[in-house]
Amino acid sequence: MSGNQNNISELALELGWAMSEMKSSLRQKIQACINEYEPDLSVELVEILGLLSRNDGINQQEIGNKVSKDKSSITYLINSLVKRDLVERVADKNDRRNKQIFLTSKGKKIIEIVYPWALELYRKAAGDFDEDEINKALLLVKKMTANLE
Repeated sequence: MSGNQNNISELALELGWAMSEMKSSLRQKIQACINEYEPDLSVELVEILGLLSRNDGINQQEIGNKVSKDKSSITYLINSLVKRDLVERVADKNDRRNKQIFLTSKGKKIIEIVYPWALELYRKAAGDFDEDEINKALLLVKKMTANLE
């Protein structure tokens, strides 16, 4: 590997660490906000509620793909949300084996309270970056992820 390629590898490694550190910091801050409102909810559960608030009725597989969780983990998380009466499973009209997941009114209420907190934290993280800078960074990370597939 040439010196330049080695340098690119090192920079990509640092970018990965920086993204992981940012995600960890955001998760801690979001969890602290959630704890003020609903102490027994985790960031993972709220993440699924937030996803459903934008895509109500998607199935468990789609949820798992979006939040990068395997089938057994997503089943456990959805079961936990169902027990708390935050989501409900509804059999798909076209394929009864396929269950669509919908927010309940209680789930919608939690998102109405928690989602603005999360958005504010992301706005704070974005600082004085403009939309174009964030779009370029997003494109870069998506390209790097695609390169691994």
